[in-house]
Amino acid sequence: MAYVPQDLLDRVAALEREVRTLRGRAQMRPALNEILNGDVRIGEGGRLICEAENGNRVFMTGQDAEGDWAVGMARSVDGTPALTVGDEYNGSGAGQMIRTWSRAGEVLMMDDAWADRFLGRPWLPFPLYPTALQGYEGGTSWNYAWVGRGPAQNAVAVIRFSTISTQGGQVRVNYVPPGGTARTLGTWTIPSGSTWVDRTITQPLDDADWGDDVVFQIEHRNSVSGGVIETRVFASYTRNTFSASEVPDAPAAVAAAATSEAPAEAADDPETEV
Repeated sequence: MAYVPQDLLDRVAALEREVRTLRGRAQMRPALNEILNGDVRIGEGGRLICEAENGNRVFMTGQDAEGDWAVGMARSVDGTPALTVGDEYNGSGAGQMIRTWSRAGEVLMMDDAWADRFLGRPWLPFPLYPTALQGYEGGTSWNYAWVGRGPAQNAVAVIRFSTISTQGGQVRVNYVPPGGTARTLGTWTIPSGSTWVDRTITQPLDDADWGDDVVFQIEHRNSVSGGVIETRVFASYTRNTFSASEVPDAPAAVAAAATSEAPAEAADDPETEV
């Protein structure tokens, strides 16, 4: 009887064993709770979201529903935001703001939505101090009633004050930017009598960068030499901008740097279709 080689059957059996081994290894997965090397990339509108057991979102990064790229952290108990970067792509200038939120939903700290160089919140007091002539008797020349110097923190200064004069007079407010000369922001006539005249000055801190010293001065004078004029300040602080129209003019050095860094306009190319 002819001999049937067994090596072919042996080889088939060996192949079957290798297939079973490979199939088992294909079902094995490395642990997915560690990233030991390399990057994890999320793009094209993707997001990474972490949720608490109650379903409240406590962390998110990626592109939000409004189209802004954002990072957000929230409180697990009620899902209210705690810290956000971005998350407001609504045309208001607020895109990519950094904000810290209270549990009541109010922004406690933030940068300025329109003025990139300045703090937005908290609003900070601006120091103004009365002089010896805050109550000015008899003189008709301009004299300081209140003066103050402080670092620019928020973008816009607000000063509320009131003036009274027995025989009539005038009051004016000056702003002195860093290294500049005084600019008169307004001059008002005060009628004679016993009625206080209220004024509010709202002034962007033009030509100042964050941390630069700026000066405000309130001056007053009598219309006649026998009069008495007095000015009282009731509020003096800086706040964030409420619109793009309140953005302070940039310092000359900042404006020059921005101009030099602006991309040059592309030259006309007759072969380029528009």
